[in-house]
Amino acid sequence: MSVQVDLLGFGPHPDDLEIGLGGTIAKHASLGHGVGLCDLTRGEMSSNGSPEERVQEAEQAAQVLGASWRENLALPDRAIGTAPDHVRRVVELIRRVRPRTVAIPYWQDRHPDHQAAALLLREAVFNAKLRRYEATGEPWQPQWVCHYFINDAGPVSFVVDVSAHYEKKRQALACYRSQFTRATEHAETRLNSPGFSQLIESRDAQFGALAGVRFAEGIFVNEPVVREHLLK
Repeated sequence: MSVQVDLLGFGPHPDDLEIGLGGTIAKHASLGHGVGLCDLTRGEMSSNGSPEERVQEAEQAAQVLGASWRENLALPDRAIGTAPDHVRRVVELIRRVRPRTVAIPYWQDRHPDHQAAALLLREAVFNAKLRRYEATGEPWQPQWVCHYFINDAGPVSFVVDVSAHYEKKRQALACYRSQFTRATEHAETRLNSPGFSQLIESRDAQFGALAGVRFAEGIFVNEPVVREHLLK
C-alpha cells in the first residue's frame, strides 16, 4: 500500500519518468525525501516487451532510483483519458498519498500519449482539491506542480543539477532492456536506436551547460519562481 510522499511523479508509460526525471528522482531520494512513482499505462501497445515485462522493468528501475514505491494504474495505452474514471483514479491516488509536489509531463511532446497524459493529470490535480468532486479520500492540493520533458525540450523555469546522480539515471534506464536493447527478436524502434541514449544525455548536458554544471534536468512551472533578491 502506498504511503505519503514528498514527491509524486507520474509517467504515461514505464520508462518515461526515467527519461525525463530520473536524475531528479534519484537526487530527492538520496536527500531522504519520500518519492512515489506512478505509471499510467503498462505500455501494452509498444512494439517490444510485454506489459508484464514493462512493469517488472519499472520496479527494478524504481529500486535503482531509490523510490519508496511505484504503482501502475493500468490505464489503456493509446487511450489515456478516454473514460471518465481515468481522472478519478488519479485523483484517488493523489488524495491517498498527499504529495507536497507532483511532477507531470510537459504538454507539448511528439508522442500523443504524453500530451493526453499531461491533460489528464492537470485535470486530476485540480479535481483532487475539490470537496465536491466524487472520489475516495479527503481533498488534497499539492503545493506545487512541476512539468518535465520526455521526448522534447522547451522553455524552462529552472533546472535541477543532477550531475552527482546521473549514473543512477543511466542504470535505471538500463533496466528497460525490452525497450532500449536492440536484440534479434526486437523490432527496430526509435528507443532502441544507437542514438537515443545520446539524445537524452545531450539534452541533459545542454541544460547542465547553460547552468554551469555537467548534467541537469529542465523543469517548467506555471507559477513565478520567487527569489528574495537579484543576488545569488
